[in-house]
Amino acid sequence: MYRTTTCGSLRLSDAGSEVTLAGWVQKNRTLGGMVFIDLRDRYGITQLTFNAEQTPTLVEEAAKLGREFVLQVKGVVAERSAKNPNLPTGEIEVEVRELRVLNKSVTPPFTIENESDGGDDIRMKYRYLDLRREVVRKNLELRHRMAIEIRSYLDNLDFLEVETPVLIKSTPEGARDFVVPSRMNPGEFYALPQSPQTFKQLLMVAGFDRYFQIVKCFRDEDLRADRQPEFTQIDCEMSFVEQEDILSTFEGLSKHLFEKILGIRQTEKYPRMKWADAMKYYGSDKPDTRFEMKIVELESVLKGHSFSVFDEAGYIGGIVVKGGDKYTRKEIDALTDFVKTPQVGAKGLVYIRVKEDGTFKSSVDKFFDADALTLVAQKAGAEKGDLILVISGDKADKCRVQLGTLRLEVAKKEGLLDPNVFSCLWVVDFPLLEWNEEDNRFYAMHHPFTAPKPEDIPLLDSDPGAVRANAYDMIINGVEVGGGSIRIHDSELQERMFEVLGFTPEKAREQFGFLMNAFKYGAPPHGGIAYGFDRWVSLFAKLSSIRDTIAFPKNNSGRDVMIDAPSRIDDAQLDELYLSIRPLK
Repeated sequence: MYRTTTCGSLRLSDAGSEVTLAGWVQKNRTLGGMVFIDLRDRYGITQLTFNAEQTPTLVEEAAKLGREFVLQVKGVVAERSAKNPNLPTGEIEVEVRELRVLNKSVTPPFTIENESDGGDDIRMKYRYLDLRREVVRKNLELRHRMAIEIRSYLDNLDFLEVETPVLIKSTPEGARDFVVPSRMNPGEFYALPQSPQTFKQLLMVAGFDRYFQIVKCFRDEDLRADRQPEFTQIDCEMSFVEQEDILSTFEGLSKHLFEKILGIRQTEKYPRMKWADAMKYYGSDKPDTRFEMKIVELESVLKGHSFSVFDEAGYIGGIVVKGGDKYTRKEIDALTDFVKTPQVGAKGLVYIRVKEDGTFKSSVDKFFDADALTLVAQKAGAEKGDLILVISGDKADKCRVQLGTLRLEVAKKEGLLDPNVFSCLWVVDFPLLEWNEEDNRFYAMHHPFTAPKPEDIPLLDSDPGAVRANAYDMIINGVEVGGGSIRIHDSELQERMFEVLGFTPEKAREQFGFLMNAFKYGAPPHGGIAYGFDRWVSLFAKLSSIRDTIAFPKNNSGRDVMIDAPSRIDDAQLDELYLSIRPLK
């Protein structure tokens, strides 16, 4: 046996026991005639001691062991004289009697510790070493525990986990597909699934009324901290349900995870917020409701004062920073520069200080007297000591998004984004369609299988942009962890939807004829939801990026720098696939 126990399991009650351990050298310290080695495995760290008086030969060997050498040791568990309260094994040590080097190691490129000296690039290149760090390993252990609890919860509700194909048909809607050439079908391509959407709907037609899958999905799109080219979804679908059935079921899953994983018992029903209200008051369809600071419309009190920026604006809105009068001019200038960045896109920022003595100081004092600013403060709900920040522009939607971004920046500055606080809600009543001015056509805001609100179906003919979707997103701390909808299950309505999206009947049949045909054989009413598993794990792990919740992630360019992928393939493979590579322009 390589080991009789692990490096994280021994306690003071084991004193006097003979044990065999195996693991990696974390640290090696020589003090006088003693050598101390921290031996690490997945389960923890145990201190090994080598005493020159008892085992002089072993002391010499131990002193030469480098970091990350793989060892097997045999010895006796003893009580430590200098205990370490920060380690679960900190009350004991193992007095080594036998030592065997299982494998040597070159010096690693960074320290294998929680606070490593390795930057992101080097740690990504040597990811197998990075995974030895406790802080990264714990994220994957958390991911495992969450997956187990998800399966347990859904299994108890009679959901079946069904695997769907990975090689599917490419569709032009939504994000770009990753495509895979077919050697046996020259000139034709599979796509990797962006989601199992059509297959889970077909499972509903087939009578599998409760389906789920923890599934890999793929999107060839630009990356951010919460995006990867391959990601994992908790994909779910149910038959004979309405929206309330799905919200109740999967709010239950969320509460189950909070209780089982974090020990947080949630008893209140998650709030429901209409999409229009989320955009109006938070400037985002994924509002962070851990703090207030709602957007306030200020046209009625800011227009008509000969300030052309406001008088000519289509929208004027603001947020109130409680206690914000403490901000220095330099800090306000920094916020002004922030909203002018291309990522935000505002033309400028107006500030109004409400002083503790009831007077005002603003960047528009030339145009607004104290009486006018008093009305502004009353409209905004600002009190003494507060700061009002105002953005204006031509379009309300654009300004609200800018204010929403500013709101989050101020919240970060104020320390309001507490990762230990979880604010959960549902956003509902999304628009079914969004207009694309470049293509001069409507696109589905979610996907073309989302059902409209029944009462809005007549508007598909007269005012498609006003149709609301029977759709919903779960938001936790301003992160969309999941989203879904009630689906169209009537073939005629699905054909009408494709028509509104600009599909010809021929194109609709070519892309989705299999689904439309299936609907003719008795499709039940159905709906579902898909959670971003990586995002959910990162929230529970209190991380700003999903990267460290994935064993082998890609970098911001979509590359795996460890195995150097993607890479070119040789000419023989290209010939087999009937492909040639054009030179880059």
